[in-house]
Amino acid sequence: MDKNTKIYVAGHRGLVGSAIWNNLKQKGYTRLVGRTHAELDLLDGAAVRRFFDEEQPEAVILAAAHVGGIWANLHQRADFIWQNLQIQQNVIGESYRHGVKKLVFLGSTCIYPREAPQPIKEEALLTSPLEYTNEPYAIAKIAGLKMCESFNLQYGTNYIAVMPTNLYGPNDNFHLENSHVLPAMVRKIHLAHCLSEGNWEAVRHDLNLRPVEGVDGSAADAEILEVLAHYGIALGVVTLWGTGTPLREFLWSEEMADATVFVMEHVDFADTYAPGSQEVRNCHINIGTGKEITIRRLAELIAGTVGFKGEIRWDASKPDGTLRKLTDVSKLHALGWHHTIEIEEGVRRMYDWYLGR
Repeated sequence: MDKNTKIYVAGHRGLVGSAIWNNLKQKGYTRLVGRTHAELDLLDGAAVRRFFDEEQPEAVILAAAHVGGIWANLHQRADFIWQNLQIQQNVIGESYRHGVKKLVFLGSTCIYPREAPQPIKEEALLTSPLEYTNEPYAIAKIAGLKMCESFNLQYGTNYIAVMPTNLYGPNDNFHLENSHVLPAMVRKIHLAHCLSEGNWEAVRHDLNLRPVEGVDGSAADAEILEVLAHYGIALGVVTLWGTGTPLREFLWSEEMADATVFVMEHVDFADTYAPGSQEVRNCHINIGTGKEITIRRLAELIAGTVGFKGEIRWDASKPDGTLRKLTDVSKLHALGWHHTIEIEEGVRRMYDWYLGR
């Protein structure tokens, strides 16, 4: 792809979008376009159309989405399905109307059935029921990949859908209630460690950056302890959701960005299915490491990285989610991309970044 190609990165301030933006810049792309949510509400179809009319991007990377952790997916089900469907409809639809030459849509491996054979191949899509917890989000992402596939088949477009595994990295969301599992654990264990060390300066600094239920670093000690206890954070103890037994795969967000740019540059729709196929489906590409770790072992790894020597408790009354979810990345490897950052190095990088904020 020519380095002068005008590329719109939707969601360029988020976990993945910011990493994609930086990766594109590092590779020499000079005509990047991004808009914050305040500048462009992707739920507003008229606003999205005006944006495409004005900017006329030649390529689009759709990394914008309404995302969250287990609690948010379970209790905010309508938000997850309608907002993601609307974002996808607006951006993919306007990309087609404006003749965008290449589009990469970022989905999620939550699209796969709860009981899918492991490791999960792309062909497992729609073969059995989804995990209930995040079913609305998964259905929205399935609709997005099917939009890409269907536009390609009917209109000859070149829209590629990639399904990243669990991501973590710089600019992640560390909200104690609606973030993903790894950043939530990093923050909980960090705060429990600070309390154990009597480091109230660090606790207050953390709450000033990211207030919890309106409580920031200016609050009294007792008020801070009360609100943190609500999220399982106490002196010498941190309580995490579930049993700790589920197995998960994690990918450093900057590697996801590199894989996304690789797909944009080197993969066409015709590369995503077998030549001569009578029924063209499952053209999406899994993006991951092909390696897994238990949530319990991950918590221990984070605790070791942070230096927390207290107790980690597990609240089995809270849902575990899918018990195992490991992607088969053989399709990605065959296309020419492999990960390089393992979970141990990634957690260290994550915590270093967190401390530097």
